[in-house]
Order: sequence, then C-alpha cells, then structure tokens
Amino acid sequence: MDTIDFDYYLPEEYIAQVPLEPRDSARLLVLDRRNQEIEHTCFRNLGAYLKAGDLLILNETRVIRARLYATKIPTGGRVELLLLQKQDNLTWETLVGGKGLVAGKRIQIESGPRAEIVAELGGARRLVKFDSPLEEIFTIAGHVPLPPYIKTSIDDPERYQTVYAQSPGSAAAPTAGLHFTPELLNNLSEKGIAFGKITLHIGLDTFAPVLEEDPKNHKIHTEWCAVSPDVVEKINSCRRLGGHIIAVGTTSVRAIESAARYLLPDATIGAFEGATDLFILPGYDFKVVDGIITNFHLPRSTLLMLVSAFAGREFILNTYQEAIRMKYRFYSFGDAMLIF
Repeated sequence: MDTIDFDYYLPEEYIAQVPLEPRDSARLLVLDRRNQEIEHTCFRNLGAYLKAGDLLILNETRVIRARLYATKIPTGGRVELLLLQKQDNLTWETLVGGKGLVAGKRIQIESGPRAEIVAELGGARRLVKFDSPLEEIFTIAGHVPLPPYIKTSIDDPERYQTVYAQSPGSAAAPTAGLHFTPELLNNLSEKGIAFGKITLHIGLDTFAPVLEEDPKNHKIHTEWCAVSPDVVEKINSCRRLGGHIIAVGTTSVRAIESAARYLLPDATIGAFEGATDLFILPGYDFKVVDGIITNFHLPRSTLLMLVSAFAGREFILNTYQEAIRMKYRFYSFGDAMLIF
C-alpha cells in the first residue's frame, strides 16, 4: 500500500465554492459496499435508506473564528494567525504568517489583546500566549477559516456550521453534517431514527496530504474528542437491538472508533474523553460503525484512506470517477455519500 494508491485527478471546476440552498438539496451518492452497487439521489431522501432503530452519530463541534490578524510590536509589520488548538486559558497552538516571529516576539491582535510568541514548534507552528482569553473577542476580531481550496467568501458565517453545532473548538467544520436541516432531522426522528451527539474538535491538519510514500509512516494529527456515557448507552442499545450505527462524517467515525478502545464487558463501546491519534487505514477492523455519511475527500488524504478502509480502495476510487463523470460537487461545500 503506497500513498500514490490514493491519488486521483479532479478538475478544479468540480470544487464547490459556495454551499447549496437549502442545505438538504445536495446530491447523495449511495454506496452498497457489499454488493458493489451505487445509486444517485438527493440528500433530503436520506431517510429512505435508514430504518427505525438506526442511530445517527453527529459531531456537535462548533467552528471558532480562528483566523486573526495582528501587527508586530513595535514595528507594525503584518501578522496572520490561525488558531489550531487551545492549550490552556491563554495559550494556543497556532499557524503564523509573517517574518521574524521568533520566541519572545510581541504582537498586537487587531481589535483584541496583545500576545507573545512563547515557543517555535517547527515550520509555521508557534505557541502563542495571549494577555486575555480569546473567546471574548472572537465575534469582533475573528474570521471564519475556510479551507484553502475555497476562494469565495461566504456572507453568513453560520453557513459553515452545522445546524446542531454546540461546542466551540474546531478550525474546520464537520462538513458531512452541513447537509442536515432542522426539518430533515425532525423527519428522521419521526421515522424512529435516533441521534447520538459526540464532540471532536477538528484541526486544519485534516486537509493536509500524506507526504510519505508509505502512509503507515505518516504522523497522524491528534484531535480532542468526547464520547459521553449517554451516547455509549445509545450505541450499545442500538447494537443489542439490531439497529445500524451510522456515523455522520469521518470525525464521528474517528471519535466512536477511538472510544471502542475503552469498551466495557459485553458492550460495543465505552466512554472516552481526550486526544485521539487513531489512524484508520485499509485493513482496519471497524468495531462500531455500520455506515458512514461523508463528503468527497482530497487526494492522498487520511480521510480518503479512512473511507477506503471502510468500503475498499478500488470501489471508492471508481465511485469518485463516476461522481466526476456525473458532475458531482466536491469537498467541504460539495455533495455527499452514504456508504453502508
């Protein structure tokens, strides 16, 4: 297995630059991995492929306005910060843009506090300590950190949030969940489909391609997640009663498969809270997930490797070629797949 095995060519015009309205009008490509069959439909028809007793796992993380602009003290040189992960009440791991940002350098956040570079972490990564908590100024000084392949700004920042987002902490949205509307969630609930909400805060490394020739040598990024006892009980009950556990997004997959490491006796999963370094590659034995709702992923990415582990690399790549032929929209604001 080589990294190049997960490569494919996508014409730039297939990268969705704006989200569709309404959210559930996106297309849905349904993959039956056992029979190697595909079907084309609309996302609002998702309920036709689920049954009463099934459980959808939703990541309720909320994207923070993680892009900040600043100036150097005292020279006034421009600085751009991208918040990656909170270390404590005042300290964040960040990506920085600008010259001379060495340990000890002070900066002034636009419409915000002052800060100091306290450590260099390699490349553009820095540990930055702010003079006051950032949460107080996100709505004033923060900007939504859209993925680098999206060149068009969005008028409403809420469009890069799921309708069920609750827990702030992500640098990117769990994009498979962007297709749900309150009406669709209500229709699914009336059909007898249950929901379990987990949290996994997404870092920007989720967009990073694997550069090593052998993906097993890739250092997977860690992300903080929480799977509560309440969700554990829903998952274990669903499994006992014969329902299917459908993860909405690769982040939900990563969270609940991480929690499977802490399973209880006679159970599918145990509660878990902390950083996960789970790297799912072909050959992985899925412990919890019966189905995945997901968007289309970047070439050579850990996310493409994850869905390939679930459905088979050749089947996934052939399906991507079919999606290109059928003019599907790709990536964060694009269309979706249901794999079961």
